[in-house]
Amino acid sequence: MIHRIEIAARRLRQRLSRSAVLGRLLRLPVSEGAPTRPGLLIIQVDGLSRPQLESALAAGEMPFLDRLRKSEHYRLHSHYSGLPSTTPAVQGELFYGVKCAVPAFAFRRPDPPRVVRMYDPEAAAEVEAMQAAEDGEPLLAGGSAYADTFTGGAAESHFCPSSMGWGSALRAANPLVVAAFLLSNFFSFLRVLVLLVLELGIAVVDVFRGLVGGYDFIKELKFVPTRVGICVLLRELCVIGGKIDLHRGLPIIHINFLGYDEQAHRRGPGSLFAHWTLKGIDKAVARLWSAAHRSPLRRYDVWIHSDHGQSNVERYDEVRGTSLEQAVDEALASVSAGHPRGARQAEQSIQTHRVRFLGGQRVQRLFMRLGMETTAEAPDAGPTVAALGPVGHIYLPDSVSPGQRSDVARELALRHGVPAVLTANESGDITAYLSDGTLELPRQTDDLVGPDHPFGDAIAADLVSLCGHPDAGDLVALGWRVGHRAVTFATENGAHAGVSPEETHGFALLPGDAPLADPAPAYLRPLALRQSALAHLGRGRRPGRRSAVRAPETKPGRLRIMSYNVHSCIGMDGQLDVERIARVIALSSPDVVALQELDVGRARTGGLDQAHLIARLLKMEFHFHPALHIEEERYGDAILTHLPMRLVKAAALPGLVGRPDLEPRGAIWVAVEAYGREIQVLNTHLGLLRSERRVQVEALLGDEWLGHPHCRSPVVLMGDFNALPGSDVCRRVRDRLHDAQAADKGRRAKNTFPGRFPAVRIDHVFVDQAVGVAGVEVPASTLARMASDHLPLVADLQIPVASVQDPG
Repeated sequence: MIHRIEIAARRLRQRLSRSAVLGRLLRLPVSEGAPTRPGLLIIQVDGLSRPQLESALAAGEMPFLDRLRKSEHYRLHSHYSGLPSTTPAVQGELFYGVKCAVPAFAFRRPDPPRVVRMYDPEAAAEVEAMQAAEDGEPLLAGGSAYADTFTGGAAESHFCPSSMGWGSALRAANPLVVAAFLLSNFFSFLRVLVLLVLELGIAVVDVFRGLVGGYDFIKELKFVPTRVGICVLLRELCVIGGKIDLHRGLPIIHINFLGYDEQAHRRGPGSLFAHWTLKGIDKAVARLWSAAHRSPLRRYDVWIHSDHGQSNVERYDEVRGTSLEQAVDEALASVSAGHPRGARQAEQSIQTHRVRFLGGQRVQRLFMRLGMETTAEAPDAGPTVAALGPVGHIYLPDSVSPGQRSDVARELALRHGVPAVLTANESGDITAYLSDGTLELPRQTDDLVGPDHPFGDAIAADLVSLCGHPDAGDLVALGWRVGHRAVTFATENGAHAGVSPEETHGFALLPGDAPLADPAPAYLRPLALRQSALAHLGRGRRPGRRSAVRAPETKPGRLRIMSYNVHSCIGMDGQLDVERIARVIALSSPDVVALQELDVGRARTGGLDQAHLIARLLKMEFHFHPALHIEEERYGDAILTHLPMRLVKAAALPGLVGRPDLEPRGAIWVAVEAYGREIQVLNTHLGLLRSERRVQVEALLGDEWLGHPHCRSPVVLMGDFNALPGSDVCRRVRDRLHDAQAADKGRRAKNTFPGRFPAVRIDHVFVDQAVGVAGVEVPASTLARMASDHLPLVADLQIPVASVQDPG
């Protein structure tokens, strides 16, 4: 009854969902198909390094992400951004599999000669077309993209350089639909309004703090609408759009939250203002997570990652008293007086530009972006410096010879305090000019970034690719090297694009069974995330789901067991999903699994052999006993394990005389070999009536089962007893065995039924006196609560290890 009520309520909520209503009003296409199809929502927290994430988690600033780690079987991985450590380069590798897709956020293109920036629509489209031409399958094909540099091949893109604003669907809607959109999201927009006022107040305070610090007043004012627009309004619009797309069942959705990166650029990655933004991002992720798990059309996974980190920096012009352009001019003059000078810098900062994503010229005027230049400059005959952050690409006049180019690099490092200046050699190697000598890369990369750099091995190759990029500068100025303070060539306090550990160290928070390479690498990079995403969606070479069964516990004598009533693999959403049950089991990595209520060949569940399918997904062997067998249809219990086992007995348990209407019950007994001995493992599912259970438990305690001479210690009895701990049935079992939950001292016993809101404890694990209990848990993740009407019961047992003299 509980199961049916929940299914009905869930379907009603889905039907009346604001996202569903909006999708229908906007006449957006729906991805029809089996509701168990895999889907993927990837959320990018722009600019958040793993160290800053861990700091935010420790401070309680991102409670939902912390919950994912603690309760939802998520694992935190290091994510190496590649070079340059910028969003366009990371998304080029993630979306198309192209490493070092761009040499920087701003760089010079040769035909026609001009400086391009990745927030310009034409430039972003041109670079993306070049990536697509390399035959990289677009990751977001058929899906949607929000606030990304590239579309990734998405069928629908919003707030991206190539699609300013929401997109064609809302722009083409009639006024009544727009009004319905606003009304249906009234509380969302009310929340936006409150947050806008709050952020505006904080922004005004930030202006005065900036003035005290000596910042330019006009620039401070320009940053106020930018921060409010990017940190609040754009974030909320992305959440609303993402929830609609999840309800429509799009196969893949990528959403980029820009707020933290925007704040960190302005005030530093560890600043109060940047971390304040993380609280709103955490809540936005939580809302998207809930929407993903309510989608009626797909089985979504939610992945969270950052593209790169940021480092605290000082401005080069403030440290040296001169700009990088002036330094280039002076260095060029010292080499030869005959070369043209007057170096131009293409751009000083990315800030105030992202607000364009909200919607073209109207929004630009609304936010009063004073003095902003939106066209790319054609370089004159003199040198050009493209520097958005701690990496500067210096394009020298054609008249500068290779030898003079090296002299300019040496001058910049020695006389003008640039930490490192790189130039590519004809051999393909790189020479790095420092104030105290030169380095040959990649051979001496450790001397540049330090031997303890977390990604030093990968950076060596990526530096060569960066300097060898067709659009890279003749010289590449780095604002950091090991042992030197970090500087930026832009107007900012937090920066990225370079090689420092903070800039390159992002994170990836993924489900524990995400299909990563085996064995799992020490860290991921965008290409690894891309391959895993394709595999999850069934578009890669490997299957879309991998088993998460672990190797046997290395601690001597440890055995992890699970008892789980799987309800014929029909979840609380009414969907039949064998793979979902296998995922729940795999995420707990048990050694032995006792399953109840399995269908084999039954018409009601599509004729599937559920025992065989689950065992195959888990890479385990199994024995199945049908308590009910009518013609070809069977229903019963099974024991699965990756350890050696043999079947000892599988038989029916007695029922009540004169009650043929009662469901038949049975038990299965196997001997599992571990640690040099056999462990006797029994699995059962007792009846619903008290008198029926009494007869059945007496049989289990009798000579044919637990009392049999072959049922030697150690012994484990588990299953769905349909009886509370205080019942006479459980008391009778405890005369012979110990309740594992009661033996787990210091912890409160956990309920297992009903799975959605567990109120009673009717699933049990009993062990004999030779078996110790190291711990008991009841996984209650969102996945587990949805997969069955019971939660699984997991126990870590301590099995006595057989000695040489003890044959077991």
